[in-house]
Amino acid sequence: MLLSMSTFYQLDFEKPITDLERQIEGLEADIRRASIPAPVATPADDAPTAPATPALPTLPPVDVNELAQRVEELRALRNKTLEEIYTQLNPWQTVRVARHPKRPQTRDYIDAFCKDFTELHGDRRFGDDPAIVTGFARIGPHRVMIVGHQKGRTTQEKLACHFGCAHPEGYRKALLKMKLAEKLKLPIVTFVDTQGAYPGVGAEQRGQAEAIAFNLREMSLIRTPIVSIIIGEGGSGGALGIAIADRVAMMRNAWYSVISPEGCAAILWKQANEQTNSQAAKALNLTAADNMRLKIVDAVVEEPVGGAHREPAAAAKNLEAYILRTIPELKALDPDTLVNQRYDRFRALGSFIELPS
Repeated sequence: MLLSMSTFYQLDFEKPITDLERQIEGLEADIRRASIPAPVATPADDAPTAPATPALPTLPPVDVNELAQRVEELRALRNKTLEEIYTQLNPWQTVRVARHPKRPQTRDYIDAFCKDFTELHGDRRFGDDPAIVTGFARIGPHRVMIVGHQKGRTTQEKLACHFGCAHPEGYRKALLKMKLAEKLKLPIVTFVDTQGAYPGVGAEQRGQAEAIAFNLREMSLIRTPIVSIIIGEGGSGGALGIAIADRVAMMRNAWYSVISPEGCAAILWKQANEQTNSQAAKALNLTAADNMRLKIVDAVVEEPVGGAHREPAAAAKNLEAYILRTIPELKALDPDTLVNQRYDRFRALGSFIELPS
């Protein structure tokens, strides 16, 4: 189920919005109180007559219409301020929005627009990795295979999912289900949301790098349409391990890069703090606009003003519309064309023309 914006987690650049929302909530509470009629006491016939008491001073009447008008004015100001802030986000602020704890995740989008979802588990080698969700589903009229990162909501789920950082068994599970989709001639839809693959000793011992590299090779050869969307964070090989697709899109407030800003800052400046993280985020060209300009992604899926965490249902509707537009285009292509175009797409990344001096 999609969740509303968190009330305890606030981004510092959203403080003007938070102040306006508190004013709106206070006025709405005043309107509700003014709308409740005061109880009228009706003493019983045999009740003793109470001694007369001096009349208490009465509060001036509240003009509900005036309060409602003020609420509308504040809402208009809030929406305007929200739009101004979110159209001028810098790269580091975009990263922080992508990490908002109430931002929709894979399971949220599955609940929002995927019908008849049947989850599939395990890699047939080691175990099941909850950081990767896979299963059959129906999006509109299309039967598809869903593969996506899951960070978790509760503390227990976050720990189990390692905050969306998958182990090698997660990537092997993903590829196993993609191969099943290829056999059944079903399109594949992947949702990318990870800072990177899990770097622990156990993951490395079980072949983390090999699992991701194997996915890159095998996904490039799968003879069925693949659509991939970066819905939050798209970090390094952990993201690319399920993102070798015919069409790659990004949500407006997502990021996609070879490394996280903190990792880049730690390498270049030997420390990760607010200043170096911001510099790294800018240098990495990781925003949706940057990735579109560099032709790394094919489309940007717009989010509601203020981010997907504020209006998750609207964000889900936009994402569903993109998927429903894209799948028929890819279904119209024969398997050989799909594979060749997918190869050409990724082979062209990073190409440039060197002009003579």
